[in-house]
Amino acid sequence: MTLKYLLILTALFAFSACGAKPEQKGKGHGAADTTVMVRQERTAVSSAAPTEQANTLPSYIDRYTKSDSALVCQLLREFAPQRQQLTNEELVIKIARKFIGVPYVAHTLDKNEDEKLVINLHGLDCTTYVEAVTALALCAKRGETGFANYVHQLEQVRYRGGKMSYVNRLHYFHWWLEDNERMGFVKEIDSPIPPFTAIQTLKINYMSQNARLYDMLKNSPERVAELKKLEDASNGTSVRYIPKSLLNNSKLLREVVRDGDILAIVTSKRELDTTHLGFAIWHKDGLHLMNASNLKKNGNRVVDPLETLYNYMMARPANLGIRVVRIQ
Repeated sequence: MTLKYLLILTALFAFSACGAKPEQKGKGHGAADTTVMVRQERTAVSSAAPTEQANTLPSYIDRYTKSDSALVCQLLREFAPQRQQLTNEELVIKIARKFIGVPYVAHTLDKNEDEKLVINLHGLDCTTYVEAVTALALCAKRGETGFANYVHQLEQVRYRGGKMSYVNRLHYFHWWLEDNERMGFVKEIDSPIPPFTAIQTLKINYMSQNARLYDMLKNSPERVAELKKLEDASNGTSVRYIPKSLLNNSKLLREVVRDGDILAIVTSKRELDTTHLGFAIWHKDGLHLMNASNLKKNGNRVVDPLETLYNYMMARPANLGIRVVRIQ
């Protein structure tokens, strides 16, 4: 079932049951179009007691649509009861498939003058797609069904140590992986050898070297300096990945990469570690990448593409291979 039909179903659920406490704006609009402003709670979700988290939203959350919050609750109510019956791979893939058809929209986290916790499920890029599915899967595995549970989990997934700020946002995939692994949310898969025969030595300075391209950096030398320290701390780190020549439809690759694994495309582009990510999905002809695609041939939307990942990678010289991460 695609998101289009899920949004219709969510109208059947009372929003108040999701645990959020919104103030509606624009009376007279349909539920799917209503934007809600969260009450300014004094206690942030990340510091609230477990019993409070089910009904508490942080003051720094951005505006979100009622349809998005209702969709979160609908998905968690659907999958939390199934957590004992589904394997980890099945759970992740089933949640990831719910977003097929959602439009690709870039820079949704950068619309505000100051950093806010953005909740947006009606426009996704490759990173926000992976974040959303990861947060939903982790909540479902714990049996959580409240919107505030999801908001709390998303903040932990998106920001270093779960503490919201622009500098703490995990801008590079290596940072995202490193912090989420430390938090126990994911685990990197980098063996056996083969297929993990290639090594990337990190040199990530793109943001500090191109601060003029970022609204929150171009007039903030302090933020640039903080980010550069974090970049430099990562530089020189060596990581293993599967080279694209080994992404064929082999028995070994099918044993190593599972449905629902997060795949990040390692790049040769200067000052970057990766350029794209999505979820592994196996078909008869080989490994595919379910992802929020900005390609016209994919309709600029979340897709389970017809093209194998091997063919996609081989057509792009800068794409070197993939890192593999598994949600825990």
